Amino acid sequence: MTDPLIYRDRSEAGQVLARALEHYRNTDNALVLALPRGGVPVAYEVTRALGIPLDVFLVRKVGHPRQREYAIGALASGGALVLEPHGEQLPGAEIDPVVQEETLELERRERLYRHERPLPPIAGRTVIVVDDGLATGASMRAALQALRAQQPARLVVAAPVGAPDTCRALGALADEVVCPRQPEDFEAVGRWYQDFAQLSDEEVLAFLQRALLRTAQSPS
Repeated sequence: MTDPLIYRDRSEAGQVLARALEHYRNTDNALVLALPRGGVPVAYEVTRALGIPLDVFLVRKVGHPRQREYAIGALASGGALVLEPHGEQLPGAEIDPVVQEETLELERRERLYRHERPLPPIAGRTVIVVDDGLATGASMRAALQALRAQQPARLVVAAPVGAPDTCRALGALADEVVCPRQPEDFEAVGRWYQDFAQLSDEEVLAFLQRALLRTAQSPS
């Protein structure tokens, strides 16, 4: 029997999340920002259901210098860097080369996903930041730190599933955290999806292009 807390895929997760965000349907000047790559198909369903424009906000996880798959923090567009406690204990001489490498990759993805388009204005807007799940929350914290500096009217964290402790902690940084499923035995984001395949850059671009076309065709 399938666990009722497990999503079929990111599209179904986005549809569930959209229902949890229904109270933002008629919000003027709202904006959804997806954290690529996994947050993009989730956010696409949110924007499709609620009629809110979609864009991306780039975040890169920073891996341990000697074990790169082990995240010690995250880097966001604009240079915001958030380190986990175990990352803060490492000397800068070890961390700096990793941050520089991830900065280059972040800049590459900025050029690829945004095609030189500037980030939409943030000041005074309701900004909903979407990811496919919240484990440690490092990526989301980096995004919130960078976005808060641009003075949004309201900053909302939205994810289909997350660790309860992480969701509570993010509540101190955002005006609202919307996370419809918070299993106590969380372990990892991928556990709560039947299909959690990695997305390619081409797939991300396809979602963004469809969202941009929908926005352009929407009545003003």
